[in-house]
Amino acid sequence: MGEQEDAAFKTTGAKWLLPVSEFFGFPLDQVNFLACQVFALGAAFWFRLYLGPSHASPLVRHAVATLFGIAFVIFCFGWYSAHILTLVLASYLIIIKADISNIHRYSMVLAMGFLTVCQVSRVFIFNYGILSTDFSGPLMIVTQKITTLAFQLHDGMCKKPEELTPDQRRLAVNERPSLIEYLSYNLNFLSVLVGPCSNYSDYIDFIEGRHIHRRLRQHSGTCNGQNGYDKAPEPSPLNAVCHKLLVCCGCMLFFLTVTRSLPITYNVDAHFISHAPFLTRLTYAFFSIQASRPKFYFAWTLGEHSDAINNAAGYGFKGMDENGKPSWDLICNLNIWGIETATSFKTFIDNWNIQTGVWLKTVCYDRVPRYHMALTFILSALWHGVYPGYYFTFITAIPITMAARAVRKSVRHYFLCSRGVKLLYDIITWAATQLAICYTVMPFLLLAVEPTVVYYRSMYFHVHIISILSAIALHQKHKPRDPSATTKPLSSSSSSSSSSSSPFPGSLQCQAAHSNNNVKED
Repeated sequence: MGEQEDAAFKTTGAKWLLPVSEFFGFPLDQVNFLACQVFALGAAFWFRLYLGPSHASPLVRHAVATLFGIAFVIFCFGWYSAHILTLVLASYLIIIKADISNIHRYSMVLAMGFLTVCQVSRVFIFNYGILSTDFSGPLMIVTQKITTLAFQLHDGMCKKPEELTPDQRRLAVNERPSLIEYLSYNLNFLSVLVGPCSNYSDYIDFIEGRHIHRRLRQHSGTCNGQNGYDKAPEPSPLNAVCHKLLVCCGCMLFFLTVTRSLPITYNVDAHFISHAPFLTRLTYAFFSIQASRPKFYFAWTLGEHSDAINNAAGYGFKGMDENGKPSWDLICNLNIWGIETATSFKTFIDNWNIQTGVWLKTVCYDRVPRYHMALTFILSALWHGVYPGYYFTFITAIPITMAARAVRKSVRHYFLCSRGVKLLYDIITWAATQLAICYTVMPFLLLAVEPTVVYYRSMYFHVHIISILSAIALHQKHKPRDPSATTKPLSSSSSSSSSSSSPFPGSLQCQAAHSNNNVKED
């Protein structure tokens, strides 16, 4: 009886599925979460087939999506869902009452401040004792949506078109949303639990029935209107949904079998550190980090699964790919192949948590007048939470990003003389990238200061030292030698410099999602 009460205590949400939790041995909060996601998948198909734009008005679609979303957060988090609802309603008051010239600032301060207070409570009040799924996850997604809409509203109602980038002009919102539109955008059942965040204008197009046909017309326009895509029936998302669900299941099986056999905490085990040689410790760190990724893949293929839920409802259509097949990756959150084969630090993070990268670029990197990279990393760390390990990770990433950029500019062109030499360069840079990522993200998983310092001492701070020395040594080489040598590159690449140097995931993917002109680093 005591064990049953203990298991029930591990969730603030509904306890209806407690027998299922006890039978399979999974925490009740995880069972509730998975049950909601499975229900959401079925509801998404129903939403597309029976509440499509031709069968129901936008008001009905907004209302149903919102009610389902609120029901999910109450089922999963109980009274803690009040935090999420309170933030959304308070933010809407800013949207309708605040001066439009400051609406983005007020929304950012409120959303990030409220999120930070909740994150602090997890560390200092609960002393790192958090549930495997807790309300701060949806709160993080809602924070992204609130701030994204606030900046896009400021763009549309306060700035002149010539002051905006092409993407900002396309996504600008020209009127304040109604209450039901705002609630639906932030709390819809398609993404309320795990995201991903999407643009307000894209979501409204989906609710009002313009989402797919507008993108088909865009593709038809690029093909001079000769392919008939604008007259074709809407493509089915079924294949995309099945593919993403298979990826989700594969990641879950890998997590349950392999990941648990290589615990991250063994990297800071005193006996292991004192008796194992450096190369052994480095090798274990590499494989333990590799094995930990499917946990995130699973979360994002429940992020992908949430992406699959969006697709099942008819949302997330990107357009026709180069082979003329429908692409449903508009709000895709990761590219597993791009992550595992990345040959640069930037390429890795461009494929990791893509929609968060798009958000960081939208609200920070493209907005701040200086210190773009540092401020973006700081915002990312603050958004993730207040665990010290997060800040170790993002601060460590700054010199690594600078060093990787400097090395690539200085060395890469020497290896392009032949395919074999280029392959050798790719192999070396792949290994260096994976080891640098392993070193960088370890504190993110260890969370606390003490194990992080223990790990970095055991690694002799070698990546810190190498990256800082490389960045300093190669800095002079990148300075222009004369004005004529720099005028042309600056003028020819000014439109792409911010995205090519953006340090965060999605810096290029957001261009891909908006313009299909994504160019990856080799």
